[in-house]
Amino acid sequence: MRKLHTDELNRISVEEFKNTKKNPFVLLLDNVRSMHNVGSAFRTADAFLAQKIYLCGITGTPPHREITKTALGSTESVAWEYVKESVALIEQLRSQGYTIVVVEQVEQSTLLPMFHVKKNEKYCFIFGNEVFGVDEKLVTAADICLEIPQYGTKHSLNISVSIGIIVWDYVAKLHYLT
Repeated sequence: MRKLHTDELNRISVEEFKNTKKNPFVLLLDNVRSMHNVGSAFRTADAFLAQKIYLCGITGTPPHREITKTALGSTESVAWEYVKESVALIEQLRSQGYTIVVVEQVEQSTLLPMFHVKKNEKYCFIFGNEVFGVDEKLVTAADICLEIPQYGTKHSLNISVSIGIIVWDYVAKLHYLT
């Protein structure tokens, strides 16, 4: 084995990305405070061909130097939109056929390993504030609440880590495991 060089990674251009068929999911970031977390979400969305990112509430939007620093150009490739009110957006997405999935620790949550991806469905994955989590109104409006099992003394992950885990798990199940 040997490490691949950058020119061997078969990276597509921004224009090719925009014309590439996307995986049937969107991300909704609600009241995310850290611009670095927003930038990281863009990078993950690019890596796994998300259809779009919705930035809601107090979540920062591009262009912003801290978002740009972690996004590494993915704010140019990934479609995004700012929507102030996330509850109204959820209803709009539901009417467009999206299954609304909140990522949060709640009663009767579905543990991530038990989450079954349906290939003919579109998903909206919702992530919330770094301190307070996903707003209760969004939890109530969700079709599914996913929880990432954790076993240590801390029972929270950085939002950027959670986004990576959830999206990788979804795409793996969509393309390889189901």
